[in-house]
Amino acid sequence: MAARAIITARQERLGKELRKLRERAGLSQREAARAAGINEGKFSSLESGRVSASAERVRFLAGQYACEDAGLVDALVAMTGERVRGWWEPYRRGLPQTFLDLAELEHHASYLRSFENVQIPGLLQTEEQIRAIYSVSRLPEEQLEERVQFRLRRQGVLDRDRPFRCEVVIHEAALRVRVADRKVARGQLLHIIEQLERPQVAVRVVPFDVDGFTDIGNPLLIAGGGVPQLDTVLLDTAHGGTFVDAEAQLARYRRVIDDVEGAALGVVESKDFIHQLARRV
Repeated sequence: MAARAIITARQERLGKELRKLRERAGLSQREAARAAGINEGKFSSLESGRVSASAERVRFLAGQYACEDAGLVDALVAMTGERVRGWWEPYRRGLPQTFLDLAELEHHASYLRSFENVQIPGLLQTEEQIRAIYSVSRLPEEQLEERVQFRLRRQGVLDRDRPFRCEVVIHEAALRVRVADRKVARGQLLHIIEQLERPQVAVRVVPFDVDGFTDIGNPLLIAGGGVPQLDTVLLDTAHGGTFVDAEAQLARYRRVIDDVEGAALGVVESKDFIHQLARRV
């Protein structure tokens, strides 16, 4: 059980969930470590994600903690072992860890629900839109190209064949912002309309003239876990992305997304709305 040099958000989450189960069972780290047959230091590393947990160990610990939620245990087992060597691995040297954690989160998600009030969601951006967004940061050409290609590769999550749903709410403000010129703006709107032909994609718009809509502040994303307890919220802030998974916070942001969807147009009406915007650009 050698310590990992890199701890991903997914590995950290597994350790955190095991710690929650232990604490609910009223066991100390020392008691749980003794039952598992490892020293307390290694057990602490297991709960922090610094060392891997095998499927057998997770099932053993779940039994020690009297966890009777079979769905949760199976979902935790699915998170065991070393990190998935996904398409994002070659980007590990050049991109921030949060970029990679987001790609891994999307890869494993059972669904995605998001709200954007400033930008088009990354999974729906055209290459021209992405380049225009990153050009503002004045990155060296090589780094800019790496980030552009990374975002484009992320969009492959929409192509997977297993059951999956991507539901997006976009405020009209984000649809009207021109990060480049008129041609790029129109191409972006038409691209969203094309993506709506995918059965797994739903886009809904909150128009400016909706009564009673209160801006929720920062964009947010909810990624579905193997079970609801393992859902994750990503908050997009000025200081970067922040992953949130506490039960109270998950409940709060589910309500936020529900409220935003309640203020939005239906999917068909939203498609017509975007069509009209594209004609005017």
